[in-house]
Amino acid sequence: MTKSQRKKEFKIQLELGKMPLRNHRFEMSFYHLENAHILGQKHLYRHIASHYWMLIHGIKTKNIKEVFGQITRIIASVFFTNIWVPKGNTGGANISPIKSIPVREELQKYFSK
Repeated sequence: MTKSQRKKEFKIQLELGKMPLRNHRFEMSFYHLENAHILGQKHLYRHIASHYWMLIHGIKTKNIKEVFGQITRIIASVFFTNIWVPKGNTGGANISPIKSIPVREELQKYFSK
């Protein structure tokens, strides 16, 4: 898959994360926001955007751990996105920000050469 296909899927996943957020379907929302993070974490704007929407999710769910986790991840994204990101990391505060994890099966095609 090409970078443009990954970018297109990032936008789709981000929208799929935002729509259920408006309807209080928080678990579904976060799953798609995680997918957006996985797809966008190597691009500065997309990386920050995925963390921003996870921050909004944390605010809407009143999850203080997620709110503070996302604030620190947004700041770290500014400095580290172009240097190093842990592949497959879903971006939530429930995962170490430096831990690489296997890319979800449904997203692997966007990382094949």
